[in-house]
Amino acid sequence: MLLLALDTATPAVTVALHDGTDVIASSSQVDARRHGELLLPAVDRVLAEAGLRLDAVTGIVAGTGPGPYTGLRVGLMTADAFGLALGVPVHGVCTLDGLAFAADLEGPFAVATDARRKEVYWARYADSRTRLTDPAVDRPADIAEQVAGLPAVGAGALLYPDTFPRAHEPEHVSAAALARLAAEKLAAGEELPAPRPLYLRRPDAQVPKNYKVVTPK
Repeated sequence: MLLLALDTATPAVTVALHDGTDVIASSSQVDARRHGELLLPAVDRVLAEAGLRLDAVTGIVAGTGPGPYTGLRVGLMTADAFGLALGVPVHGVCTLDGLAFAADLEGPFAVATDARRKEVYWARYADSRTRLTDPAVDRPADIAEQVAGLPAVGAGALLYPDTFPRAHEPEHVSAAALARLAAEKLAAGEELPAPRPLYLRRPDAQVPKNYKVVTPK
């Protein structure tokens, strides 16, 4: 097994290689505006660090979000392209699940990432491997009762201490955590979902209403 994991659902552009035993190379850079520019060089960097070529990869793991439309699609489209070119399976893992796995907290907790617009993408977990609720997007004040008293991880939790007073690192997801979680599930015979994006809301860029068509005379 050689899994190439990547995620662009948060401001972190993160890539990792997992050889079936553990992560052998990884890279993470935080830049919310340069996902497309940074992702492929990061892939080249981790392959070079591991001394391997892309054609050695036997599977792709892609973070499926939730996340902003523009950033999220960079990682998913790249993962699909690699899968097609190499003829290998592409597996989807929820980005929030990767954060929960990396946090390794005991007991119930929440994960919240920054959704912008004064909102968070979030879910509740029973433990680092068990999600209790579907990913959602809400204003922090609107979910205060649902997460009251719970520890929380992620940039969204750190941004809104009134709602998440027990916020913890990590701030952003790492591909290393995604790779370890995916490898564990695959080794246990679990089938991972297809890499379909969890957008949860419409993209910021939309065609204006009452669009006026101007044609030359």
